[in-house]
Amino acid sequence: MTRRRWIADEVSGDRASLTGAHADHLARVLRVRVGQEFDIATGNAVRRGRVASIAGGRIEFDLGDELPARTASQITLLLAVFKFDRMEWAIEKCTELGVSRIVPVIARRTDVHLAAASAKRAERWRRIVLQAAEQSRQATPPAVTAPVKLAEAMDLATGLRIVLAESEQQNLLRDVLESQPAMQETVLAVGPEGGWTEDELQQFHKAEWISASLGSTILRAETAAVAATAIVASQLI
Repeated sequence: MTRRRWIADEVSGDRASLTGAHADHLARVLRVRVGQEFDIATGNAVRRGRVASIAGGRIEFDLGDELPARTASQITLLLAVFKFDRMEWAIEKCTELGVSRIVPVIARRTDVHLAAASAKRAERWRRIVLQAAEQSRQATPPAVTAPVKLAEAMDLATGLRIVLAESEQQNLLRDVLESQPAMQETVLAVGPEGGWTEDELQQFHKAEWISASLGSTILRAETAAVAATAIVASQLI
């Protein structure tokens, strides 16, 4: 049976811990017992961990042998802020698919109320990616930045930079990826409901981003984010 994986909150030598709500979930929901074994991700490795103690919102593990870990994908997702329930679904699924960083973006068409509330959602998004990373057996959760405006988000991006655009008529995302000489860090920019404005697409063009499409079907923002991430991740396997 495959052991459940947990990402440690604290690590010191051959000891690791889960704390707070993270530990409570394991203790109260999954009813962990002293002596049970799990895979514990410690930031730079995955090791076998045996539960040593359970007390006061804290679970301690004795760490054993290092285990093989898959190579992390280098995919940054610039995700324009849209309706929070749908956005959280996209964040969860893109984490499962292997993104390494998520940058929430305040776009021109982001609802003003969502934009104002987005900064307070960042911590919730980080909890979502932690849970999704553990569920999908990854060694580290993707970094989730504070929401930023588009110009700042574009400055954070390096590597192969691709903006999804409904107006793109020629370049399909898969064709863009296959045309590159070697896979590298890839940055995907996915717009809000209604897509990027023409001015924003011009900003991408001036910054030498590659415009790409997912085809003739118009997708919801959350569907586009997941579909595009899956396509890029498939090229990295």
